[in-house]
Amino acid sequence: MALLPAERVVATCIGAIYLADAVLVAVRGAAIDWAGYAPLVSVGLGLLALGLFYRIRQRDRNIALAGVTAGLFILFTISVSVFNYLLLPVGPRRIDGLLMHIDGLMGYSWPDLVMAMSTMPTFGRALGFVYMSSLFQFVLLILTLGLSGRAAALHRFLLTGVLAVSLSILFWFAFPSSGPSAYFEIPADVISRLGMVVGPAYGEELNRLALDGVSLISPRDVLGLVAFPSVHLVMALMAVWFSYSVRPLFVLLALINLPMPLAVLLHGGHHLVDLFGGLAVFALSVALSGRLLAGPVPATDAGRMPLGQTTG
Repeated sequence: MALLPAERVVATCIGAIYLADAVLVAVRGAAIDWAGYAPLVSVGLGLLALGLFYRIRQRDRNIALAGVTAGLFILFTISVSVFNYLLLPVGPRRIDGLLMHIDGLMGYSWPDLVMAMSTMPTFGRALGFVYMSSLFQFVLLILTLGLSGRAAALHRFLLTGVLAVSLSILFWFAFPSSGPSAYFEIPADVISRLGMVVGPAYGEELNRLALDGVSLISPRDVLGLVAFPSVHLVMALMAVWFSYSVRPLFVLLALINLPMPLAVLLHGGHHLVDLFGGLAVFALSVALSGRLLAGPVPATDAGRMPLGQTTG
């Protein structure tokens, strides 16, 4: 089969999520914006097909590696986003009250943080760019690891992401939370001054979705539903962790993500404890992916080492 062992594991996970999506759509009678999702799915399938074409024709193994990984990543992102929305509504059982109580014990208050950062608007706006850079970092990481033939690092990155996001959503479904932006008002001038990505209006929509659910699932209206654990922090940790074998990229991503925890709190509208949850999910997912991909892989990686056995 053209897919490598690690890729087959990820593809199986993705297939299972799409199957769950189909079952939930049928059971709940959910409306899906098929026209909106079609171009995104086409891009994912196109990149996957391109990678497989290069691999089967043995034209360039590194392009094949990058293409397959990028395609699987996009297809997973679509499937899990739809799955998350299909779990709505979660009703009034959110645990934000408990999370805010724990935050209070640590001396943290999201409204206080926002007001404090409003006195440093330039820095606050810069944090917004840091917060929004996560997807770009992933694209850069996939291309760099793939085109340089670092299959082991790329496969562990991909599987870690699948595990981390899946675990986060399942935990959220059992113990839903929306973050403090759903509970606190912030003055409009402060929101404007900081260019806040997640503010009270975003929080109000999270409240509505939690209680009423969604009438149409569309990529045009997708919001980040999970507060605890912080998926955004997981993404930052993944970017730094899996770029280590490429030192220039590692330094760049480490510097970008150094202020990411603060950016996640401010612009992501998160509880402080969400970050600890993200750290725990990341550590667990890295350990699980390492164990799942620990066995020998028979194929070769750009003529250097066995796939799944390269350093990094």
